[in-house]
Amino acid sequence: MSGFIAGHGLICFCCSLIFFVPSCNAFYDGISEKQERNDPQMFDQFIEVQDVVFVIQSQKNSYHTHRAEQRRTELLHQAQTLNQSSPDVVLLHKLSDYDGNWSILPALPRLASQYCQTSLWIVFLEEETNVNLHNLLQVLSKFNTRKIALYIWEEGRGPALTVVNEFCSELQSLSLTGDCATTINTFLSACGNPVQKEDVFVAVKTCQRFHGDRVPLVKQTWEKDAASLEYYSDFTDPYIPTIHLGVPNTERGHCQKTFAILKRFASGVVTQAPWLLIVDDDTLISLPRLWRLLGCYDPNEAVSVGERYGYGLSRDGYSYITGGGGMVFSRVAVQNILAGGCGCHSSDAPDDMVLGMCLTTLGLPVTHSPLFHQARPQDYVKELLARQSPISFHKHWNINPVAVYQHWLKEPNQRRAHSLTKTREEL
Repeated sequence: MSGFIAGHGLICFCCSLIFFVPSCNAFYDGISEKQERNDPQMFDQFIEVQDVVFVIQSQKNSYHTHRAEQRRTELLHQAQTLNQSSPDVVLLHKLSDYDGNWSILPALPRLASQYCQTSLWIVFLEEETNVNLHNLLQVLSKFNTRKIALYIWEEGRGPALTVVNEFCSELQSLSLTGDCATTINTFLSACGNPVQKEDVFVAVKTCQRFHGDRVPLVKQTWEKDAASLEYYSDFTDPYIPTIHLGVPNTERGHCQKTFAILKRFASGVVTQAPWLLIVDDDTLISLPRLWRLLGCYDPNEAVSVGERYGYGLSRDGYSYITGGGGMVFSRVAVQNILAGGCGCHSSDAPDDMVLGMCLTTLGLPVTHSPLFHQARPQDYVKELLARQSPISFHKHWNINPVAVYQHWLKEPNQRRAHSLTKTREEL
């Protein structure tokens, strides 16, 4: 019997498992009160809503808070429809002041101490996870938590992971039968009107070494969608053109260059756009999809969005936006970063990690979007990408960047326009 179960957009922890983590005494205390009230042989039939704590992996800005509240309301409504008492629904960003709780493990001790004396399961949901509460309770009833606890105690090898087919992706045929406990859809959310293309200023980091190969690929693919774009290099090339910020090139890190970009953007000399996108010269990106995503966010908030990574989160570390997938900042966020006294301890310090430390120190949120990608398409599970409208990928190594852009990032209407143009040229 496995220790925890998982599916698309959902992880379920048995509270007996969580109690085992901090101490063995707590492990036994955690399974006694709730489980002994029923015959162990009949236990599988008695999972109810109050036996489950739902943890929604919410984030700290108005858009994501609103989505998490919607998910909470849906759960409470379903419980009422089933004539059961309201479950505990926790918004993860409110659990504590520590932003690293999104990585789950740091949150478990607090969740265990608050909920595992009165609950049997902790269910983590993404904001995109749709729950069929009736089906979920049926799924959880198949797992005897006493056996899970004994498995952990007697074997001593840690919990196994059980895949449950009722935790469905939108691609699974099971979702058509109504047997799914959960479904998830990570296509780009519709938040009303996209931002205007003039609202996003694009900064491309490059160097003289890549003027002849990477920059032409940017121009061939996504540059034409940008209303306002500048290339920042260690060499002024009027034919691209590039801008030399007075910062020497470094083999890694580029912290000093990135902070020079932030200062240039914040000065307002080049643009008054409310959004700044910083990308590498080997980043492939769909700007139209980015405009739609940014329509979800309030530019008057300090928003920093991209693919979120974490460093040392189990020991009070910090989160950061990975640079290769593209870093997006509201003007308010840039102003706060610079006003907060953040800077580089060396010119080649990792810019994305330094910015992450800065945002954590200032108490500003790092917002994750699964549509940004630090790596190439083949580096991800194909089922994950199949239900996305990706915004970005990174690196040109061992791929055809133009083909990747056209297949994964070019909008269907753009493909049709390109095909028509090519046909006219051939005629």
